[in-house]
Amino acid sequence: MSTRSIGPAGERKSNEVRPLLPDSGSDTTLAMAESLSDVAIQLMKEAYMHQMRGDLHLAVELYKRSIEIYPTAEAHTFLGWTYRFMDKLEDAIAECKRAIEVDPSFGNPYNDIGAYLIELGELDSAIPWLEKATLSARYEAYHYPWYNLGRIYLAKEMYSMGRACFQKSLDIEPRYTLAEEALEKVRRLLQ
Repeated sequence: MSTRSIGPAGERKSNEVRPLLPDSGSDTTLAMAESLSDVAIQLMKEAYMHQMRGDLHLAVELYKRSIEIYPTAEAHTFLGWTYRFMDKLEDAIAECKRAIEVDPSFGNPYNDIGAYLIELGELDSAIPWLEKATLSARYEAYHYPWYNLGRIYLAKEMYSMGRACFQKSLDIEPRYTLAEEALEKVRRLLQ
């Protein structure tokens, strides 16, 4: 992004990016950061609403505006999820990797990358991403990566490992019907 600014001697300099915020640590900086973050969160909420209504192109634009104002791991992850709905799996994976750069402790993008790689048929490549999701510090749905790992092991006919993963998913979220159904499928296969 090219901007124009005035240099120290009054001359115009191009291709210099002027900071959005005053010197860090000041009260003004904190207030502006909070304000920018509020705007970004509102844009992200609007994007999500449009995504759920199926207006994916508008959702993409709103997520991008949110990220431009105040990048968050959540906005990148949700933008990736939107790309997935548009069958743009490579773009979805790229956004999840950006989310991890913003906040490596956020578990969702690890699981999402694993799920997208499963969709692409890259089962072995998905495993390390899903394992990282199970170990992430900030994640509200640890049952998803365990379920996805179970799917991989079931596809690879590694039934005992698949069963253990589905069980772990259910231990975390006993009402997760997909894991329950998958566990029952493995039990039938092993009889």
